[in-house]
Amino acid sequence: MSKSNAAELRTDYQPATVDLTEMTDARVALGRFGSGAPTKAQLSFLLDHARAREAVWSTIDEDRLKSDLEALGLDVVSVESMAEDRGSYLRRPDLGRKLSRASVERLAALPSEAKGCDVVITIADGLSSSAVDINAVALVRELSRLLTGAGLSIGPVAVARQARVALADEVGEILGARMTMALIGERPGLSAADSLGAYITYEPSVGTPDSRRNCVSNMREGGLSMEQAAKTIAGLIADMTKTGVSGVGLKEALVRLPSAS
Repeated sequence: MSKSNAAELRTDYQPATVDLTEMTDARVALGRFGSGAPTKAQLSFLLDHARAREAVWSTIDEDRLKSDLEALGLDVVSVESMAEDRGSYLRRPDLGRKLSRASVERLAALPSEAKGCDVVITIADGLSSSAVDINAVALVRELSRLLTGAGLSIGPVAVARQARVALADEVGEILGARMTMALIGERPGLSAADSLGAYITYEPSVGTPDSRRNCVSNMREGGLSMEQAAKTIAGLIADMTKTGVSGVGLKEALVRLPSAS
C-alpha cells in the first residue's frame, strides 16, 4: 500500500462516538464551565442529594402499605425494631436487627394457622422509605402470584419500622417459616434513591450470617423491573426448596442434585 493510500485511509477513518449518558445513570460526561461543573449539572446533583437524604430520614406510608397488601388477600402484622427513633436506627445498626419485646409478643400471639408457612415476607423501611412506598406492593403482588402458583404458602407479611435485614430472621424464626424474605429499602445513591433489595434465607434463625442469604438488588424503575425481579426471586426460592440450602452454598448444592431422568 502506498503512503498516499494509507494517508487517505486514515483521513477517511471516523471513530465511533458513544454517548455515555445513555448507558448509565452515573454522573459522567457532565462537561465543564470554567473550573467547575455546568450550573445544570450542579443543580441536578443538589436535587439528587436532597432526594437521598429524604429517602433516609422519612418514614413509609404504613397505613397505605398495609391497606394495599390486605387488598392482595394477605394478612399483615406491624412490628418494630429496638431502635426507638430514626436517629437511633442510623447510629446503632445493631438495634435495627432485633425485634422489640412488644413485637415478639405480637408475633407469638398470632394464631397457629399463621405459623409454619413456607415463606414469610418482611417489608422493612431500611435506608430508603421511598423504595418501599414506590416498589414494595408491586413486587409482592407478582411474588404472591408466582409462589402460590408453585404451591408454596405465604405467611403474614410483617411491616417493620426501623429495621435491618437480619430482623427478618427473628420474624421467620418466631413464625416457624421455612424461608424468610426481607424486602428492604437500599442505601440511596446520587443516581437512585428508590432501589429495593430482597434478601432470602432458608431456615432463618437469630444470628444467621449474611453468607447464608441470597440477594436480589436494584429493583426499581430504571433497574430490575418488578416482574423480572419476582421471577428471579421465585427461581431462587424454588432452588432453595430443592436443596434445603441458601446463600453461598446454593450453587454448589444445585450442582450436586441428582440429574433428572
